[in-house]
Amino acid sequence: ADAARGTGRLMEPRRFDLLGPLPAPRTTTVLEASAGTGKTFALAALVTRYIAEGAATLDQMLLITFGRAATRELRDRVRRQIAQALAAFDDPDLVRGNQVVAHLLDADADERATRKTRLGDALAGFDAATIATTHQFCKLVLTSLGVAGDSDAGVELVESLDELVTEIVDDLYLARFGRLTEPPQLSYDQALKLAREVASNPSTELRPRDPEPGSRAAVRIDFAHAVLAELEIRKRRRRILGYDDLLTRLAGALDAKDSPARQRMSQRWPIVMVDEFQDTDPVQWKVIDHAFSGVSTL
Repeated sequence: ADAARGTGRLMEPRRFDLLGPLPAPRTTTVLEASAGTGKTFALAALVTRYIAEGAATLDQMLLITFGRAATRELRDRVRRQIAQALAAFDDPDLVRGNQVVAHLLDADADERATRKTRLGDALAGFDAATIATTHQFCKLVLTSLGVAGDSDAGVELVESLDELVTEIVDDLYLARFGRLTEPPQLSYDQALKLAREVASNPSTELRPRDPEPGSRAAVRIDFAHAVLAELEIRKRRRRILGYDDLLTRLAGALDAKDSPARQRMSQRWPIVMVDEFQDTDPVQWKVIDHAFSGVSTL
C-alpha cells in the first residue's frame, strides 16, 4: 500500500507488481506478505531494476535490515541478483524462470547493451554499496555529520554494555536492599534481568506510570529508572556509547525539519529500502521517517 504522505490517509492496498512501473519518486510503499513469500527477493529485484533501467545508481540506494547476519544475507542476495541479470545478457538461458531478469532482457539491442553496462559497473563497485544494520547506518551518518550529529571523536563505541549494567545493579541493589532484614520485593536475579531489559530497550515506556507507592510495581519501576540514570552517568564518565545511543543521537539530530542531517541524508540516498520492517522500534522508525518520508523513495 502506498502511504499518501501528509494527507493523513492511506491508499487502498493492492497487489504489488514487481514488473510494473517503479515506485513514484518521494513516495512510501509498504510490502506486506507472509514469511518466505519473497519480500527480500523483491527488494533485490528492485535494486537490480533501478540500476539496469537507469533510474538510480547503486550508491544512491540505502538498504537497511536488522542484525549483522541479515545484512550479510541481504548483501549476498542483491549481489547474486545483479550478477544473474548481468550474466543473462550474454546467455539468456540463465534467466531460469526469473521474471525480473526476463523483463530486463526485453528491450532493443541498444538498450540491452546500456543495461548490461550499468549492471557491470554496479557489480564492479558493489563493495561500496550501503547495505547495513540500523546501527551501522546511524554510525555512518553521525560520523559524516560531525557536530551536526552530536558526534564526539573521543567517545568509544562498545558492542555490549552488559558488564557495566551488571556493575550498576550490584551497586544499586546493595545500596537499596542490602540492610533489609526481610526478603526484598525484588530479588537480585530479577533486578539484573530487569536492568538488562531496560538498558537494551531504551525507547520502551515503563508502566504503570503511577504505581501505588510501596507496591512491587513501584519498586521495580523505581529501580529501572535508577539503573537508566546511573547508566548515563557512568557512560559519560567512561566516555563510551552503546549502539542504541547512536539511534538516540541521530534521532535528536533529525528533530528539526531544517536540520542538516535531514538534508544530507535525503540528498545522499534518494532511494531507501528497509527489510524486515516489522522489527523496527519507535526510535528506529523515527530516524527513518524523519530522514526519508516524503523526500526520498522509501
